[in-house]
Amino acid sequence: MSSSVAVYRNIYTEDRFKQTFGSDDNTSESLRLREKLAGRCRCSRRACLHLLRERVPIFNWLPRYRLKKWILGDTIGGLTVGILHIPQGMAFALLTSVAPIFGLYTSFFPVVLYMFFGTGRHVSTGTFAVVSLMTGSVVEQLVPTPLEINSSSTEVADFEAQRIAVASAVALLSGIIMLCMFGLQLGFLSTYLSEPIVKAFTSAAAFHVTISQLQSMLGLRLPRHTGTFSLFKTLASVMENLPHTNMAELLISLLCLAVLVPVKEINMRYRHRLRTPIPVEILTVIIATGVAYASSLDSTYNIEIVGHIPAGFPRPQMPAFHTFPAIAGDTIAITFVGYAVSVSLAMIYADKHGYSIHPNQELLAHGISNTVSSFFTCFPSSATLATTNILESAGGYTQLSGLFTSLVVLIVLLLIGPLFYFLPKAVLACINVTSLRQMFLQFQDLPELWRISKIDFMVWLVTWLSVVVLNVDLGLAIGVVFSMMTVICRTQRAGCSVLGRASNTEIYRPLENHGKCYEVPGVKILTYNGPIYYGNRSFFRDEMSRLLGLTPEKIRSREKARKALEKRERESTVNTVERGIANTSFSSENEFFKSETSASDVQAVLIDCSSVIFIDVAGARLFTQMCTECQKVGVHIYLSNCNESVLKILTSSGLMNYMNPQHIFVTVHDAVMYIQQQKEKPPENTSTVWV
Repeated sequence: MSSSVAVYRNIYTEDRFKQTFGSDDNTSESLRLREKLAGRCRCSRRACLHLLRERVPIFNWLPRYRLKKWILGDTIGGLTVGILHIPQGMAFALLTSVAPIFGLYTSFFPVVLYMFFGTGRHVSTGTFAVVSLMTGSVVEQLVPTPLEINSSSTEVADFEAQRIAVASAVALLSGIIMLCMFGLQLGFLSTYLSEPIVKAFTSAAAFHVTISQLQSMLGLRLPRHTGTFSLFKTLASVMENLPHTNMAELLISLLCLAVLVPVKEINMRYRHRLRTPIPVEILTVIIATGVAYASSLDSTYNIEIVGHIPAGFPRPQMPAFHTFPAIAGDTIAITFVGYAVSVSLAMIYADKHGYSIHPNQELLAHGISNTVSSFFTCFPSSATLATTNILESAGGYTQLSGLFTSLVVLIVLLLIGPLFYFLPKAVLACINVTSLRQMFLQFQDLPELWRISKIDFMVWLVTWLSVVVLNVDLGLAIGVVFSMMTVICRTQRAGCSVLGRASNTEIYRPLENHGKCYEVPGVKILTYNGPIYYGNRSFFRDEMSRLLGLTPEKIRSREKARKALEKRERESTVNTVERGIANTSFSSENEFFKSETSASDVQAVLIDCSSVIFIDVAGARLFTQMCTECQKVGVHIYLSNCNESVLKILTSSGLMNYMNPQHIFVTVHDAVMYIQQQKEKPPENTSTVWV
């Protein structure tokens, strides 16, 4: 079934359209800004309650909590995640180069705080492998492991205290940065870490985590390498010391991997059938601890164990403030990574379940979590991939699941913690490696990414190689810079096309892709698919000159011919007046077109600005220059589809001194109809367009 549309209306320039359909509101921008600020600063009970619900979301969702519908899912999901937090917290503490007990603290305090301030209903916060790895690099740089350390409890305790003080300082500074970003409403900055960057970064960081855990899995006592090429330095050190492998710890690692990998695969494949995933990590920890205790593996085979885990609540402790200048650069990278991963996860599950996330509020939530937690000997925290996925799969509905998660961790802290004294560190290393399954599987997205966008594929590849080859921090920076450069290059090389009209319609499309469209005789319609600014003004000028055929030589020759024609016109006018004959049919402009141009030559240039999203001073001056050059060869310039900001800058830059304001039209078709009517008859007050 075919349908048709017929439109009969006046031709609209921008000025005429504004006069007819423009807003009557002439309120100044400064006045509107004052009214907005006055509205925000107005203090009332209602405004205070609204601010409280906005900044502490628990007061917003808790009164509307559906107890019968949601409590079971939140309980099961929270308990499941809490059980998983215990082994992962201790394991990721090893990545941070601190004692395992601090991983349990980091699995408790941020969870409680996020429950009050976070907006992600399915987000599980706590220890995250990538953030822990980056923090561990900072700790190793400032408090490196000595070649020989006295096994006395006092010296070891001092060493561990120095390390956790540095890790807590990173958490505190990260929290302060997030709070400052919240105050400046900079939540949008997370968008600069695009999806290809985040996926490539986490996938490459998974390799760093895996390589760093090899020494624990093999029972090697090696110093941790940091800085550029750290992955290859660590791998070379492990290969060099392979003859010194502790066979008992290697056997423990192989047995753990043989259990963890298949069960995790079962959990993933049958996650829709299983009410809760099999808690294989905590089962492995319990069994390994029991076997190590019963067999005295630490003394018999010299395996490395977790050691003393103090029971009870941690006492408040000041972070190492004096390290702020040394850790500032690394902490900025840690902050952006943690926040970007957290917001990305929150948005994924918010879209899936139909609710909204507030990025700036997430800054406040994670900022408060890291700031407060740092005074209780915690290292930086963020949302975690594995536990968030498990929380959603186990049926969690709201942030209340964090309450049950924190209760599980609290019970371990108060009562059960000391029982993990004989837990082999090789088991925790295996848990670290197997928790990275999702990150390694991101390689499966590469064929589809290549098919969809070659540029995004290159961003992924450059980021991955930079992180793997150089370092986590430096690789991330290179990935972000490269991603931004691709955007700049795309705006610099935006396509410029000639538009043609589809027969008997007001539709105009690029001729290169629509062979059945035709050019309007005497009118060259051009469109530029990008902004016009200092970075691409030369390219824009070259493209326009190429499509119009306006070389400097041609401009000079046409200008010379025009001046000669005008001179002949004046002489002819004087002669005819002296003879008393008025040659009223003679027009210099029309005669110029007839004598110097053929019917196929360009007499008017129409620029479609619908894709020009912004223009700067350099671009506006280029428009003025093009107007002047076209006037020299007798070609008029017309504009159409200009947005308000572009039109405002063009007007402010003085373009209207070189161009008729009535040559700016609402649509391309309005401009074409006007140009054709001007060629056929004298201008009239009212023009119409018929489609």
